[in-house]
This record gives sequence, C-alpha cells and structure tokens, in this order.
Amino acid sequence: MTRTTRPARPSAARRSTALRGAAVVGALALTLAACSGGGGSDADPEAAAEEGGELLVWAWDPTVEPIAEAYMEANPDVTIELVNAGTGNDQYTALQNAISAGSGVPDLAQIEYYALPQFAIGESLADLTELGADELEGTYTPGPWNAVQQGEGVYGLPLDSGPMALFYNEELFTQHGIEVPTTWEEYVAAARTLHAADPNAYITADTGDAGLATSLMWQAGGRPFQVEGTDVTVDLADEGSQQYAELWQQLVGEDLVAPISAWSDEWYQGLGNGTIATLVTGAWMPGNFESGVPEGSGKWRVAPMPQWEAGESVTAENGGSAMSVMEASENKALAYDFLEFASAGDGVQIRIDGGGFPATVADLESEEYLGTESEYFGGQKINEVLSQAAADVSEGWQYLPFQVYANSVFNDTVGQAYVSDATIAEGLSAWQEQLVTYGNDQGFTVE
Repeated sequence: MTRTTRPARPSAARRSTALRGAAVVGALALTLAACSGGGGSDADPEAAAEEGGELLVWAWDPTVEPIAEAYMEANPDVTIELVNAGTGNDQYTALQNAISAGSGVPDLAQIEYYALPQFAIGESLADLTELGADELEGTYTPGPWNAVQQGEGVYGLPLDSGPMALFYNEELFTQHGIEVPTTWEEYVAAARTLHAADPNAYITADTGDAGLATSLMWQAGGRPFQVEGTDVTVDLADEGSQQYAELWQQLVGEDLVAPISAWSDEWYQGLGNGTIATLVTGAWMPGNFESGVPEGSGKWRVAPMPQWEAGESVTAENGGSAMSVMEASENKALAYDFLEFASAGDGVQIRIDGGGFPATVADLESEEYLGTESEYFGGQKINEVLSQAAADVSEGWQYLPFQVYANSVFNDTVGQAYVSDATIAEGLSAWQEQLVTYGNDQGFTVE
C-alpha cells in the first residue's frame, strides 16, 4: 500500500477552505459535464471482496490508512493504494482534472459535505443505492446522512460529522465572573464583558469564514440555498440569514472578535494564552485542541451551542466529510464493500480511536462512548454534549452545487465587513449577486 506522502492538516476534512484562483473556476466549469461510467455497479459487494482486486483511494484523513490495512488483513486478495492528493481545493481540482481527462480517477475519494453536490450533479459519483446504501438509512445521524443524498440518490457514506457546540475557556470565564452563555444574546453580552475586563481577550476569532457563517444561518433556520436539479434559488435575505448578519455585525462592529485567521499559528497561540475565549465549531475539534493547544489542557470545557431562542435545543453542522465511489471506477462493488467497512463497519472504531467524531448513531449512543472522560477537558464527559448536538441538528439544509466557488468569494464580499465600513448584510447582498451570476454562467438556472 502506498503511504500518505503529504501530512494532512487536522482541520482539512472539517472546515470550508478559503479558495481562490482560476483553478477553482476551471474545475467548476466542468460541473455540469456528465462523466463516462465504469462497470461493476451491479455486482455483489461481498462477492467482490472475496474475489479480490485493486482499489485506488484518495484521502487526506490519517485514519484511512489503518482502516485500509485492517480491511486488507480481512480480505487478503484485495490491495488498496492510498494517495493523499492534497486537502480541500487541492484535491478537488486534481480530481476534476482527472475526471475531465478520463484518466487517473480513483475508485474512491474523500469529499467534504459542502463540496459533494458539485461532483454529484456532474455525474462524477456513483449512486450507491444500487449497491445497498439505502439500507443504511437510520445508521447515521440526520445531518451527514442528508448531506450525502442528492435527489433520490446516495452519493457517498459519512466518515464523520460536525454537529456544533460551544468550546470555552473555563479558566478565563471564571477569572472574569462570566456565565457560560446559553443564547446568542448572552454570547454578545459575554463578549462585551470579557473585552472590557481585558482588552487583549476576545470572545472568539474570525476574519470571515464562509463555513461558520452558513452554519449559523443554518441553526437560525435560514435556508438560503434551494436546489432542484439544475434549478437553484439563492436568498441570503431570508430571516435566518439576516438574523445571523445582525448578530455577528454586533460582534464585528464593536471589535469584539479577534482579527485572527483560523488555523494560523497565531490562532493556536490565542487558544492557549487566553486571547480567544470560545469557539463555536464542529464536534471534531477536541483532537485539534489536544494536538495543537497543549497549554490549554485542563482549561477548556464544552457546552451546548448558544440558541437563538431561549430554551431551544437546535444545532447545525460545521464541516465533516464523506467518502464516495467514483462513477468512473471499474470496481464499484469492491469499492463499496471497503466504503461500508470504513463508514459503518469495523473502520468506525478505528476512526474513533484515532480521534474522529463518528456519524453513526449506535456509536454516539453507546454507554462506553458517552461515559468517556476527557483529560484535556478537565475530566468532562464531553461526548454527552457532542452526541446530543448531533441529534439536535436542524434538518432541511442544502449546499449549492457550486459551494466550493461560493466559499472562495466569501471574503471578497461578506468578508469586507471585517476590514471596512461595509456591513455583513451588505456583504450578503453582494455575495448573492456574485453567486447568481456565476451559477447562470455555469449553466444552472439561478434566481
């Protein structure tokens, strides 16, 4: 098996990457082009595993390697070549180029949920219902299961999930006598109190993150993107989107948010030294704290995501990825057998042991998982909070079939509110205008 040759960034599968450049546009221009299919979709997956064969898998997540090794041990006639073709846009561009060339397409590829519609609508991914994926309904929590479906088809199986929670520095909150916020109104009040007490401390850090913004719209009930085939509606003026804009504008306008880019060295330092007091992010975050913020051990805790209405319990997803069988694969049945092993079989525990947050209901509800105490988070049973967050994800969210491009121009539009007198609401209007123009130029019908 070929080893991963480039280190995977710990956040790559869990966040929306800022994307720019002609490569993005060039790749997305192929979105509506149908791709020629490979054979093997009508074969039996278990029989294919017994017969054996070779699979090429593109993935950046380091836990995929031990999963592949375990699968090959159980199926000695199968050989898996694992390639890290890059993370985020690097892989998507390479994947789209291979699809366009009709050569070098892997049998399976790891794809983030926000990017999956781009490849599904371009007919680049195999519909897994033909291989039995529809029988897995109920296996996964609603957020990731909804994300891998397009129309009547299932175009991947979840590897992980990103239900959101509030990660907060308890030491800092106690020091300044601040209660853990349960609503967004309380969150803003906490931000003001904290920054007044210590001008070097901020409630959070943000320089314009499309993934965070859309997740907050999602939780608020916004459904700005509606997709039916190639018909797309973009409405960033809907009630939930505007509720996010008004709330976040208070934080940005009053300089209550640290102007630090996520995943930068300064960001990790801020999480460790008290500059950044909270993160509202996906349940995959604990492993990143442990590896990237060792000085924060014992200081941080996890609480439910702040609510738009007091007393509610509504969350959204932020990040996470699936693995998909490519339509061009000539070994679809074998590819699906490995995928089911990784996503719903023995591979799930391997991912959990490696720090991944599962999307499988049985694991999230198990007494062992819920009862695990986290030394980093002061002995707290954080999975109790995170598992509940997964169950509380609001349904009905859709990503654009060109969300990769949409995220790439977020900073050029909404992001201007962080560096100028423009407001977030004005930025959403500009973002919408760009998305409508771009989508129509790509062959969609966008209103």
